[in-house]
Amino acid sequence: MTSTEARAPWAARAVPYLPLGLIAAMGASLAYVVRLPCRTGGWNDQITTYTNFCYTDIYPLYFDRALATQNPYFAHVPFDKQVEYPVVLGEVMQVISWIARALEPDQVAQAVRFYDLTVILLGGCLVAGVLLMAAVAGPTRRWDPLWYAISPAVVLAAYINWDLVAGALSMGMLLAWKRQRQVAAGVLLGLAIATKFYPLMFLGALFLLTWRTARWRPFLVTVGSAAGAWLVVNVPFMIFAWEGWRRFYVFSQERGVDWGSPWLFFQNKGWPVLGEADVSTLGMVSLAAMCVGIAVLTLAAPRRPRLAQICFLALAAFMMTNKVWSPQFVLWLVPFAVLARPNWKPLALWQLAEVWYFVAIWLYLVAQPPLSREDLGIGDDTYFTAVWGRIITIAIMMAFVVRDVLRPEKDVVRQAGVDDQAGGVFDDAPDRFTLQTALR
Repeated sequence: MTSTEARAPWAARAVPYLPLGLIAAMGASLAYVVRLPCRTGGWNDQITTYTNFCYTDIYPLYFDRALATQNPYFAHVPFDKQVEYPVVLGEVMQVISWIARALEPDQVAQAVRFYDLTVILLGGCLVAGVLLMAAVAGPTRRWDPLWYAISPAVVLAAYINWDLVAGALSMGMLLAWKRQRQVAAGVLLGLAIATKFYPLMFLGALFLLTWRTARWRPFLVTVGSAAGAWLVVNVPFMIFAWEGWRRFYVFSQERGVDWGSPWLFFQNKGWPVLGEADVSTLGMVSLAAMCVGIAVLTLAAPRRPRLAQICFLALAAFMMTNKVWSPQFVLWLVPFAVLARPNWKPLALWQLAEVWYFVAIWLYLVAQPPLSREDLGIGDDTYFTAVWGRIITIAIMMAFVVRDVLRPEKDVVRQAGVDDQAGGVFDDAPDRFTLQTALR
């Protein structure tokens, strides 16, 4: 067999992915173009940043978190100036700052270089996430990842923060689980949780479907591998940089209600109870109630739900009850929403709501103190139409997913003869426990 013949099967398998990769690269490039007005000097003026819709955390945090001079978690800075992210993101920031420092002697030039290098990484993560998502979706839904590759909401939010790193790890985890490589799935999940906290919700989805199918060994191997990977990357910082390491967890606990959250609306309007009670408690109780509902749905459905459906519902519940709902959080949900229910109408409606929120948040901030440029911005009521637009459109998608779970014949993925495209050991697995059998 010649080397050409040996490579042919791999090349043949790669061909369907090439257009997706190119389109994802185009989406990543468009996201860079969107922020060019800021990259060329606009970041030094908040009004210009907001009115050009090109805000990013990447550039200002290079200075504000001492990345220009010190290492994250070990920096000799006040506690509130420590890097407020889990360790994988902190170390990503560290490595890129080292490179920026080596390339540029001037700190302002370093910050721009830091942004450019970070964008290259994040653009690569978007391309990787799209390709991994295509592999998860399978041949019957190969083009669904276009929603992730080039949707307007993704392009607008791509480079606000480092969320695309966690997105690529999460899609890698899902693909490894699909291929029944539980150790790899667990390691990627552990790294994803050590990057952004939201992938922790996927453990609940795996647990519920494991409960229904009694496939406990793969689940326990995955959980053990995730815990091991998380500990490997976290323990050194817990030992040698405790104050810097715990900054993320203290910040998450003490942070008050913030932009995008429905709790902000209730506080702003002075609603009784919802606008007055402790937001952390309200959020936890609300999330717990929604998770109980997802658990009942999973165990009571006439046919075992697909993994992507439960991941989407769990993640959407987490976002809707959180104290903060930043514009870039759309990057968390898009791939799971598409895998759960690749129907263009509700997806398009939600994307429109996300684009409106992206515009509204910056126009709202420019009208708030200390800028107070009401002539350039919008007021409370207009802003909150964008907040509720996201909530309502995601709730509509959740309702459709619940309908598909209760009436599996309506599920467009299963209409192609697929049971669970990302299910791994759950794919075609028989039920071992349901609420109906438990009540007999």
